[in-house]
Amino acid sequence: MDIKTLVNLTSKAWSLDVLALMHNGVSGRQAPLLAAAGASRTAFAQSLKHLETLGLLERNPGHGHPLRPEFRLTEKGQQIAPFAAEIHAAVPDAGQATLLRRAWSVPVLAVTNRPKFFTEIKRDLIHITDRALSQSLQRLQQHNWIERRVNVEMHPPRPHYQVINAGAKISQTIALGL
Repeated sequence: MDIKTLVNLTSKAWSLDVLALMHNGVSGRQAPLLAAAGASRTAFAQSLKHLETLGLLERNPGHGHPLRPEFRLTEKGQQIAPFAAEIHAAVPDAGQATLLRRAWSVPVLAVTNRPKFFTEIKRDLIHITDRALSQSLQRLQQHNWIERRVNVEMHPPRPHYQVINAGAKISQTIALGL
């Protein structure tokens, strides 16, 4: 999976959760998935539709109700689901798992496995805005998933960012999946 696919996959909040849950044996019906995830119906339905559009999920023919369909992983989804489960397993605290549902968190972690300047991260994540990148970096710093260090030997001094702690585990998992 390339970085563009990762960005697209994580653009909906519950996409990684759905894939991880299905990989871990939760039924493809909406009610068990929704209960296991603890998501709101609207956001969850949007994520299911998104995964269906990406070709990772499909409706299970002959099962489920038209308004509450049953889903199953496609062949492509079966390849990506273990990857999603590993990312979730790398998060030490369920409270911090909400950070994975933020649109740019996982892609930012993917590209900061070595020290990088803001402009380098932005170049690696082509469609990210300065504001979205800045907010993502701040959120990841607050959770101690990314470390910001200022290189004072440069003129002017410039900060660089690198994953640490759970962020490093997630980054390693992503590197193996990319």
